[in-house]
Amino acid sequence: MALGIGPGKQSSVLGAKDIPALAKYIKSDGCKNVYVMLGAGVSTSAGIPDFRSPETGLYANLARLNLPYPEAVFEINFFKRNPQPFYALARELYPGRFRPTPTHSFLKLLADKSLLRICFTQNIDTLERRAGVPASRIVEAHGSFAAQRCVACRRPYDDAKMATAVHAGRIPRCETCNALVKPDIVFFGEALPESFNSSVPALRNADLLLIMGTSLTVHPFASLVDFVPLRCPRVLINLDHVGDIGERPDDVVLLGKCDDVVWDLARELGWEAELESAWAETAASVSLDKEPNDVEAAEPSRQKSSDNEDGKSKTAKELLKDEVDELAEKVEAALLVEDSSGKVEEQGVPDVPDVDKEAASLPKVDLPPTKPSFPEPEPTAEEDGKKLNL
Repeated sequence: MALGIGPGKQSSVLGAKDIPALAKYIKSDGCKNVYVMLGAGVSTSAGIPDFRSPETGLYANLARLNLPYPEAVFEINFFKRNPQPFYALARELYPGRFRPTPTHSFLKLLADKSLLRICFTQNIDTLERRAGVPASRIVEAHGSFAAQRCVACRRPYDDAKMATAVHAGRIPRCETCNALVKPDIVFFGEALPESFNSSVPALRNADLLLIMGTSLTVHPFASLVDFVPLRCPRVLINLDHVGDIGERPDDVVLLGKCDDVVWDLARELGWEAELESAWAETAASVSLDKEPNDVEAAEPSRQKSSDNEDGKSKTAKELLKDEVDELAEKVEAALLVEDSSGKVEEQGVPDVPDVDKEAASLPKVDLPPTKPSFPEPEPTAEEDGKKLNL
């Protein structure tokens, strides 16, 4: 469903606030620089839960585990004391277990057609890469599983060794100093990657900003929407209307599942066959050492459904909750097994020595600011004299 929201003005750039007008603009000479913001909603159809939804989010379902609080699984100081919960979760979320979605393949088409400049993603799942989007076009604002390094000496760790350790339930350690190894995911208590900060000024060259599957509540990522020129159409593709998208004359709000909207847009662009082909190629990105249930979950379709006990089809929310419940159960099983005597034993990972001394030797890193600290860009000619809403 296309919902055009704005301050009572017709779009001066698109002409209308719908998919046909958007497609026409993308094919025009005026649209050369496309920037994208991705959130967790893009990956949910691949079977990967988002983090913050009250009922279906990962944090809500990790609350059942023996953690001081669910977010501790991604908290750097907790990780240094006890990396087991994170690595139990990492085993279930590791790249190769999930297939990229049609939305990810659409981004590959944008890159293939030399339209995509930067895809800013909040997601750590690497599905953009696995869909074939060039790494040079991706800025992983919160890091990802794509690389890993020692938390103490910062020495990179081999990809194959990392994958072997994670799948075997072992906690990897640095081959130089024996400290813990962690994927390059930004934990609470760590700074955002420099690649994120250095890429933000490029948004001033945007001809189009696609905002897909994000709640626009986590800063500084959410503030990226304010850095494109006033003349740049901002298009929100999401289940819910979020942020201030709709307040500018050239804003467009397309409510619905990301994959559904993308298929409609590809059809209007005349790219449907290309999208079918690009997405078909992603089937090979799923590892072959998966259990049958995992392979099925990694292959999203345009309309996935199953039945409740009463024979009625489950809603998308119910299906997602089932997937998240299963994920949390797998993590719980990897961490804890209670025997008949009530004794709880840690399973799947070896005992890890105390690493507080390693943590004490590391420099203190402040939490990311709630507002971005990017340098204010110079206004464009058309914006000169106007006050930017940044």
